[in-house]
Amino acid sequence: MARPRIVDPAAIPVVGTDHHLPALSPARLTPQALRQRFSAPHGGQGEIAGDGFVSGSLAPASVLVALVPRDDGLHVLLTRRTEHLRDHAGQVSFPGGRAEAEDADAVDTALREAEEEVGLARERVEIIGKLPIYTTVTNFVVTPVVALLLPPFTLKLDAVEVAEAFEVPLAFLMTPAHHQRHQLELDGRSRQFISMPWDGRGADGVQRRYFIWGATAAMLRNLYTFLSG
Repeated sequence: MARPRIVDPAAIPVVGTDHHLPALSPARLTPQALRQRFSAPHGGQGEIAGDGFVSGSLAPASVLVALVPRDDGLHVLLTRRTEHLRDHAGQVSFPGGRAEAEDADAVDTALREAEEEVGLARERVEIIGKLPIYTTVTNFVVTPVVALLLPPFTLKLDAVEVAEAFEVPLAFLMTPAHHQRHQLELDGRSRQFISMPWDGRGADGVQRRYFIWGATAAMLRNLYTFLSG
């Protein structure tokens, strides 16, 4: 069976937001607070475990949830994929991808992929923990690896895969009032997903809207749930 595709997620009706949930306080979003939270024992399934539609064998993958210290607090490094890719073309995502045989573990996969996609040197990355795995509609079992970036660092984008890299304030993403819930009927099945639209400047300085949705938004929501605990 062909997996269902959402061609224009921004056009799917919004059925609600989570404005009733509290935003995380700035005190919880500092590098030291995050190190302490991830050092505590945790496990189990995230609030959102996957896209809800899986067909076929699953492959391991990792993404790097890279947090960048800035004067106004931590920012999340995200990428916009190029339009010609087979999967997730043009979508906002974390640096990451499929595990390879030479990778030592999920962390090694995330670091290798980040280096290949955006030129992020491993020595500028401090790994602080992992979030629960997430299963995508494209049949990947994804481990989100959370890290702090150590300035200064430079990026060099792989033009084949990455159209641009940009940063979104972590405080914005950790505010549930910005978490929109969408619902639709797709191939006879009801599907829901979260989006976190952000209006900001890209690396080129141009103001635009970035529609963060799908697996990326779900993993960010799982980060919110984890940090709220």
